[in-house]
This record gives sequence, C-alpha cells and structure tokens, in this order.
Amino acid sequence: MPVVTETRVDFWQAHGINPDNCPVRQVLDHVSAKWPVLILMVLGGGPRRFNELLRALPDISKRMLTQSLRNLERDGIVRREVFDTKPPSVSYSLTELGQGFLPRVLALADWAETSMPRILAARDAYDRG
Repeated sequence: MPVVTETRVDFWQAHGINPDNCPVRQVLDHVSAKWPVLILMVLGGGPRRFNELLRALPDISKRMLTQSLRNLERDGIVRREVFDTKPPSVSYSLTELGQGFLPRVLALADWAETSMPRILAARDAYDRG
C-alpha cells in the first residue's frame, strides 16, 4: 500500500480551495443527508412520479421530498418532467450526471450493508466503555 504524504484536503488548501468553494462540500450539502441518497436509490430503478416516491419512502414528508428533489434538480442530478395532462403529472428521473453518481451511492450502500455488523459491534464496545 502506498504511503500517503499529502491528504486531499492538504492538496485543496494548497491550491486555494476553502470551505466556500470546496467541491465536496458543495455536493455533500445536498446528497449526504439520508433522503437524497434514498431518493437516488429509488430513481435508480427508473422514473417515478411524486406519489410513487412518497410510497417508496413512507416516512418522508411531502415538504422534505419536495425540498430534496429541488436540490437534486438544481445540482443537475435529477430531472423533473411535467406532462400536459389533467391534472398535470410530474415525473422525476436521474440525469446523465445522476446516473454517473448512482454507482457511488450504491457502493456506499453496499459498504454500509456489509459493514453494519462491525459497526454495531464497535458501537456496543464503545458504549460499554
């Protein structure tokens, strides 16, 4: 395993990247919370209407789903498509950027699933003192 002499944060700081223009913070601000990650995982299965997303994530509020979708749309990760029907219907899907991000989200989900027993054991050991 190679020896790391400079962290990514050290590199960024040396190149003038600070908390205000840090690319990781700007992305993680919207996608690191549980709802955006779960929304991306659901949309990974294909386009969904708003109520389908609500049913897939039953403990999310309409307000939080709306806010999360807007943030993901603003970042270019989710596409919102309005259909001219009566009443109008809206569908959400992953953009090309979102499709590129999805494997990383799924890798995190895979890591969480396989690591959960060790995480729970570590928590238990920590809590016991």
